[in-house]
Amino acid sequence: MVKQKTARSRFTRTVKAIRAWCRDHRHLPLAAQRAMLAQKLRGHFNYYGITGNSEALERLHLEARRAWRKWLSRRSQRGRLTWERFRAILDRYPLPPPHVVHSACRPVAKPRL
Repeated sequence: MVKQKTARSRFTRTVKAIRAWCRDHRHLPLAAQRAMLAQKLRGHFNYYGITGNSEALERLHLEARRAWRKWLSRRSQRGRLTWERFRAILDRYPLPPPHVVHSACRPVAKPRL
């Protein structure tokens, strides 16, 4: 089976868009930020979630968490947001895990003739 993966340019474009969104909306309440990030991630996973692309989905999930933590750290003039404290935030406001939606191994319901 040929492995499919997200094109580098599309992946980079998505990561940049998530970083920019986190930067521009860091003042929103955590629940609102989590809702929008979850929506963006679910949309990406639904579109790019094909067999063989789980590595890229995992990387996007990691990059989204990194970006969110970075811009949450910059909301205050006090110290940085530690990973331990950020994990507590993720426990309360979890982001959806990456998952494969479209399987290349599963037969099509109505094959084209």
